[in-house]
Amino acid sequence: MSENIVIGVVKDAITTGLMVAAPILAVSLLVGLIISIFQATTQIQEQTLTFVPKLIAIAVVGIFLGNWMLHNLIGFTNRIFQLISTITQ
Repeated sequence: MSENIVIGVVKDAITTGLMVAAPILAVSLLVGLIISIFQATTQIQEQTLTFVPKLIAIAVVGIFLGNWMLHNLIGFTNRIFQLISTITQ
């Protein structure tokens, strides 16, 4: 196994991980920012006010983009298995 193969696998793993995690992280960041601005303007400092909307937003993103995320992860797994089968021959 050469260094190029290892670097390619690591690059593919990082890219796939970022693509799968990015929608959830972006929505969580956006909802957290909106809630923080709301809390700063109204001076309401309730801890559950930040948790529940983030949880709902993440669940909605998971429902709508879960299929796409799963297909990305399955594609990565298939590429890894194909690479393993070519290395062992």
